[in-house]
Amino acid sequence: MARAIMLQGTGSDVGKTVLVAGLCRAAKKRGLKVRPFKPQNMSNNAAVADIPGDNNRGGGEIGRAQWLQAIACGVEPTVHMNPVLLKPQTDVGAQVIVQGKVFGEARARDYQALKSRLMDAVLDSWAKVGEGADLVIVEGAGSPAEINLRSRDIANMGFATRANVPVVLVGDIDRGGVIASIAGTHLILPEEDRRMIVGYLINKFRGDVSLFDDGIKAIEGFTGWRCFGVVPWLKAAARLPSEDSVVLERLASGEKRALKVAVPMLGRIANFDDLDPLKAEPQVEVVFVPPGQRLPEDAGLVVIPGSKSTIGDLLQFRENGWDRDLLGHRKRGGHVVGICGGFQMLGRIVRDPQRIEGSVTEAEGLGLLDIETVMEPEKTVRNVTARSVPFDLPLEGYEIHLGRTTGPDTRRPSAVINGVDDGAISADGKVLGTYMHGLFCANAFRGKFLESLGVNGSDLDYRAEVERALDDVAAELEVHLDCDAIFGLAR
Repeated sequence: MARAIMLQGTGSDVGKTVLVAGLCRAAKKRGLKVRPFKPQNMSNNAAVADIPGDNNRGGGEIGRAQWLQAIACGVEPTVHMNPVLLKPQTDVGAQVIVQGKVFGEARARDYQALKSRLMDAVLDSWAKVGEGADLVIVEGAGSPAEINLRSRDIANMGFATRANVPVVLVGDIDRGGVIASIAGTHLILPEEDRRMIVGYLINKFRGDVSLFDDGIKAIEGFTGWRCFGVVPWLKAAARLPSEDSVVLERLASGEKRALKVAVPMLGRIANFDDLDPLKAEPQVEVVFVPPGQRLPEDAGLVVIPGSKSTIGDLLQFRENGWDRDLLGHRKRGGHVVGICGGFQMLGRIVRDPQRIEGSVTEAEGLGLLDIETVMEPEKTVRNVTARSVPFDLPLEGYEIHLGRTTGPDTRRPSAVINGVDDGAISADGKVLGTYMHGLFCANAFRGKFLESLGVNGSDLDYRAEVERALDDVAAELEVHLDCDAIFGLAR
């Protein structure tokens, strides 16, 4: 088995995903065969990954974070890098994905009872990920200090103790209370778990690092743990795809640019990193619009993103009055793009006769495309190469969706995937829908699409920019962390 080290956080959103990606890239640059692993993830931002040994050439789902970390390692992602993925559908329930495939649905309380059954799958994937690797860098979920959940934990110390993986604790100084969060974690952990922690690091520091010298001494006094370093706010992280929708709540519009793109923040928004290539364009301003706010009237483009609960989000879309805003946008000549669930919402009606998504069996769509969608239990999960119909340019992305969409406007497809028409376009060409995620990653297509909206696209190579950002994060970590010590403590 490969040597391994695990990063756990004192809380959620402390920056573990980026730190693991950066350490993976740093290890790769040292010539190590490194792999990422996250036992359990909760996110509606999913990626398509290979299922080793599956000859039907389909794919399975993992968190986008592990997809990014695999890129940092320079390897193809597999479903074993994230064996358990929870995709929230309601405030109390989620779809459970195990080793890439739908396992079932569970309410939060039921899932706690289910976790002990999932540990076998986690450990099976753990063994597979380590095959042929020199080092595996593991990312925890939430916090090991959630001791009320410890008895059935598979994501943090429950995994670390079973797999005998040493842990580096990550504290986020930007949110405040970092000394208390680290010392408090030490205080409440049982001795078996406390022994797994080999040290800690501080993340997201702003300003003069020497000002925290006394803080390091205080933490050492409370815990006896060594400090591996203090990481500043990593500007390059903003150029990487974000996994957690928490980040959307902090996004705000910036300077005036040639094109404003409005994105309604759906309650079960999924795969919102579809917008990242547009955000990276210097002439484009992407504004995520939270519930309770109007879609901006000066937006030239509205993008309705993916959703884990199309009918539920469609009903909330109307409750927010966004349907009226969208109609006004269309009357002003604005353009609309719907991706996956957003594409389904653009039609006349969405039906769910088998109640796959919930108790509501149908909902009136937004009526901007002459199509209708029927939810079906079989999920499409695959990486695809395609061709844009409007611009006759290559596309590359992936599909993760339920449902079959038909109707007159599908006779004007937005793309052709493996010889089959996909999506739909309105008669005036200003409303486009597609099931394909990653549409805007295609540089030539993105440039032509922006040109059709009267905006000069840049020569940005988005995927190359992600690679450069990973290199920059790794370089920063080499400066501010004792990476030799961290890698050396792996076992």
